[in-house]
Amino acid sequence: MSRVIFGGKLLGETTNLVFDFTSRLALGESLSSASTGATVYSGTDATPSGILSSGTSVASGKATQAVTGGVLGVTYLLVCTAVTSAGQHLELSGFLAVVEDSK
Repeated sequence: MSRVIFGGKLLGETTNLVFDFTSRLALGESLSSASTGATVYSGTDATPSGILSSGTSVASGKATQAVTGGVLGVTYLLVCTAVTSAGQHLELSGFLAVVEDSK
């Protein structure tokens, strides 16, 4: 599974994370659908999927997932699974740390 790199997310912000599958698609192949799951990599959060806001959207070989909230100090492992027009099932993952809002 390939990894993407995300910067930290401020506790109070909602932001979009982009999983770029373009380099893994054949000429003329596109993403048909995608879904994202969240688990705790380090720290404690009883409901890690609560960081996911709405579904995962796809466009131009990229999948976008909005994330919000989370637990301060927790690092989440996000895994995006995409299905392509050629029937491939591709995965990209990334770590996302929730950090304190600026004061």
